[in-house]
Amino acid sequence: MKYTIKKLAELAGVSTRTLRYYDQIGLLKPSEVNENNYRIYDEKNVNKLQQILFYRALDFPLNRIQKLINDPNFSRLQALKEQQLLLKSKRDELESLLTNIDATIKDFQGEEKMTDDEKFEAFKQTKISENEQRFGQEIRENYGKRVVDAANDKFVKLSEKKYQAMNNLEAELIQDLVELKKHPNLNSDLARKIFEEHKQWLKYTWSKYNEKMHRGLVNLYVEDERFTKYYDDKANTEVVKLLRDVIYKYTE
Repeated sequence: MKYTIKKLAELAGVSTRTLRYYDQIGLLKPSEVNENNYRIYDEKNVNKLQQILFYRALDFPLNRIQKLINDPNFSRLQALKEQQLLLKSKRDELESLLTNIDATIKDFQGEEKMTDDEKFEAFKQTKISENEQRFGQEIRENYGKRVVDAANDKFVKLSEKKYQAMNNLEAELIQDLVELKKHPNLNSDLARKIFEEHKQWLKYTWSKYNEKMHRGLVNLYVEDERFTKYYDDKANTEVVKLLRDVIYKYTE
């Protein structure tokens, strides 16, 4: 069956403007454009759009979706299986948060007692799920399944005090990077402090610190736009390359 852009938009629950944009960036080209200059979409287009929308439901950026779908080794079946696992992980994440809210309500009403660690357990699981969804494949390719699983396990077991300390340290690290960018000096006390902060932040989850792994990680920060965006968004300015330079300076 074939669809005009209006019919396909109605079928998929998206706007015609979205489909035109997907055509413009080469993400979803129509199968043909007829003599009246109407975009026409066939079954292959329908299947591809479904795949795109699955990725969008998982918050994948369009440039990453385009890279995945245009990969010559792309397998629709394999992609569907991976998306299924990611969506199940997202569902489990929501169920964990709902369970935690339910327990918190009972604690507030005096029906049950929650420990401080239990109050934050769901948030740690959510953080792991988010990281797995966004960076899991790349991290495992670089460091191996055993190392990543061990880091996740250590993170989950962090006490409430250490969990808060880790988050506070990350915030301080970001702020220090912003300050260093104003007057870049890799030999400064501030640069040295940033190195120590990032090293200490990693040691909250790494079972053993390794300078080579540290360099490899900041290389990944620079090479993968998702890591870059994470840090740059938090800093409201570009800081990832500066962080990479700092780590290289103090792991010489």
